Amino acid sequence: SLHAKYLLDLGCGAVENSVYFATKGAGCAAADYSPGMVDVALKLAAANQVEVEGRVVNAMAIDFPDNTFDIVYASNLLHHIPDPRLAIQEMHRILKPGGKACFWDPLKHNPVINVYRRIATKVRTEDETPLDINLVDFVRSRFAETHYNTFWLASLWIFLRFYLIEKVNPNEERYWKKIILEHDRLKPSYQRLETLDRALKALPFTKRFAWNLAVVATK
Repeated sequence: SLHAKYLLDLGCGAVENSVYFATKGAGCAAADYSPGMVDVALKLAAANQVEVEGRVVNAMAIDFPDNTFDIVYASNLLHHIPDPRLAIQEMHRILKPGGKACFWDPLKHNPVINVYRRIATKVRTEDETPLDINLVDFVRSRFAETHYNTFWLASLWIFLRFYLIEKVNPNEERYWKKIILEHDRLKPSYQRLETLDRALKALPFTKRFAWNLAVVATK
């Protein structure tokens, strides 16, 4: 339950997550490096009639005291950070004992996704550096308990389908957004591929080749 929890949405972007957390009863601080995104965050919160605190923050030097938050949530943030380890150390510092850091980001190891990254240059930013899965070991060295999983392995066939069969230009349409918008059409294929993913990830060394990494770490 998020009720009465103090949560930092780190790298909040357009703040949809912050608004959702606030509707679930969390006290939410929406933080971003961009002052413009913080302004967007506050406007969206007001439009949805929820209270959200806006802060301009550098994720590698977070301007909050030690032991402040129950939860730090970072969605697709760390691969934009010059030194993700500094950001993780800061998450640990500002969490209360027993607090949780929750983040997810793309990984660098899958050759299919790396081809897509080289092609789709117009829909990606220059500062993106997908994570190495060995970052999980660093998280484990800082936190009392760490759980992680990876997602999108065989299911990346959908990306190949867009490019090779449906001829979707990756510089004109973001594939991940197309998947969200067309989830009803893609659901049967995705469910079959996700079943295969679960089997593949049970094998040694295969998790690293997935597209995304999700981590929940407890201080």
